[in-house]
Amino acid sequence: MSQDPTAPFQTVPAITTELINLSAILNLPKPTEAFMSDIHGEYDAFSHVLRNGSGNVKTKISECFGGQMTEQTRQQFAFLVYYPSEMVARAQAALAPAELEQWYRDQALRLAQLLAYTATKYTRSKLRKALAPEFVYITEELLFNDPQAADKRAYYWAIIQNLIGLGQVTAWIEATAHTIQQLTVDQIHIIGDIYDRGPAPHRVVEALMRLGHVDFQWGNHDILWLGGAAGSALNIANLVRICARYANLDILEDTYGINLRHLAQLGERYDGDNSAFQPKVPAGTTLSDGERRAITQIHQAILIIQLKLEGPVIRRRPEFGMANRLLLDQLSPDRQSITIDGQTYALTNGCFDLVDPADPYRLTAMEQSVIDQLVQAFIHSEKLHRHMDFLVENGSMYRKTNGNLLIHGCVPVDEAGELVGLTLAGKTYRGAALFDLLGTNLVKAYQNPEPGSLANDLLWYLWTGPYSPLFGKQKMTTFERYFIADKAAHDEQPNPYYRLRHEQAFVQKLLRAFGLDGERGHIINGHTPVKKGNSPIMANRQMLVIDGGFSRPYQKTTGIGGYTLLDNSYGMQLVAHQPFVSRQDAIAHLTDIVSTRRVVETEARRRTVAETDIGHQLQVQICLLKARLQRLTSG
Repeated sequence: MSQDPTAPFQTVPAITTELINLSAILNLPKPTEAFMSDIHGEYDAFSHVLRNGSGNVKTKISECFGGQMTEQTRQQFAFLVYYPSEMVARAQAALAPAELEQWYRDQALRLAQLLAYTATKYTRSKLRKALAPEFVYITEELLFNDPQAADKRAYYWAIIQNLIGLGQVTAWIEATAHTIQQLTVDQIHIIGDIYDRGPAPHRVVEALMRLGHVDFQWGNHDILWLGGAAGSALNIANLVRICARYANLDILEDTYGINLRHLAQLGERYDGDNSAFQPKVPAGTTLSDGERRAITQIHQAILIIQLKLEGPVIRRRPEFGMANRLLLDQLSPDRQSITIDGQTYALTNGCFDLVDPADPYRLTAMEQSVIDQLVQAFIHSEKLHRHMDFLVENGSMYRKTNGNLLIHGCVPVDEAGELVGLTLAGKTYRGAALFDLLGTNLVKAYQNPEPGSLANDLLWYLWTGPYSPLFGKQKMTTFERYFIADKAAHDEQPNPYYRLRHEQAFVQKLLRAFGLDGERGHIINGHTPVKKGNSPIMANRQMLVIDGGFSRPYQKTTGIGGYTLLDNSYGMQLVAHQPFVSRQDAIAHLTDIVSTRRVVETEARRRTVAETDIGHQLQVQICLLKARLQRLTSG
């Protein structure tokens, strides 16, 4: 970015140069933004989509090289860009030394050409910052010299030959491929839920930390982990329960160093054959009978702790409006039935031996010891805090970018579409004010953990509260889904937002409520998987729902493997990805994710940087520079 235009010691030539530079940037094409949501720990699929730029890399290869490559050659070259170290290793194993040297020469030339083509949307300064520092000089020489020009031909090929001779060509290929990946998409927006269900959310965070050009809108599952790091016992109980439900406890023990031994000992008090608590094992994963039994026992133990912990919070926070979720004191004396909202239901798969009828929300001494130990383990996990720091520093409850509103869940409204919200200390927070309140309290609770404080309790409310924008339902029927066979009891009553978001007038009203242009803006939404046969494009193309099923358990419902929304100088495209098998399979067979593009909006002309938020900031700087220049030249 430019220097401070108000700096007192700028000279006339320096200001003139800066003005010319900024004015020129305004005329560059709008860079590409990619929007993704609900990755749910599916690192391999997410990583592949990052590497192929949601299909953009292959598109740029076709544009750059035209008819110069066969389909097979394009596919091989695309995978060199996606997985450079693996493809180099394959070539080294398959080719004789002379053939390998020619292969290096061919790939280096192609990579330099593709990088130059990919970089056309960027200034030379931004390109230089994206290059691997150790290869900046070499890469710039290859980029800005023509190998066909007679005067520079020998010079150009000498650079490549020396890279090969000095054993640095592999490192250069890898660095250049990663730069192409980075420049293919300028900004990545993750609209919630990196965590839960899938096996490797931590690897997703690590990948994004390396990228840098990313922002988050927190999702309800992310809140559990943020709350866990902030010492919220209820958030911890919920996330441990979900990890047990999906046979994903390894992430706690092996990745984040959370010791579950005490919880496992408590779990031994429960029947390990309780069918409601058998873990949902991912395809291709096998568990021994002992492992399955241990997870089932842990699952029961942590659920009962969770249900007990809910009682004190609901009672001390009547403003949360969740008294109807006080369920343990509604159990019948024989624990065979329960009365909820006046309706009595038979119970199945009960595990209430440690629930005291006289004081159902009291933790036993062992339960209290277990949850205290877990809270301390979460608070003191260095790796967890490193990842959560990144989510807090780069995240928010919502984001306004280039005229679009990015939210994970919903904007709570009533049946008539009017804003509703949470009332605290006599003040009701609705719309943007509700998001701001909850976001401010999240950061406060994370930075200053204080169990029992309002900020800490709101972390749990964000997960399950009736007016939580990240939850979006009237109640979370966790108890009912475990213990009641009657599916009518499982209904969670989605907020009317989910019905109304199909209507353009409603979407436009929400955009205006957040200070955006109701006619031109879009709401980009995650959280709710789009069922097979339904359209993710709603409200005359102003509501875009992009949770398409990165999470494998949802793919039977969605029929696809996730969505990416792309917004570039040509307009918006929604890219639907087919399910990803595995990284190993993709590399072995050069099987890319098949992606189908659907145009959302096409601009009559290519949009420029001047029409973006960055462009508006640059225009302010230009005005300040012009004023400064006028003062210097007139006085």
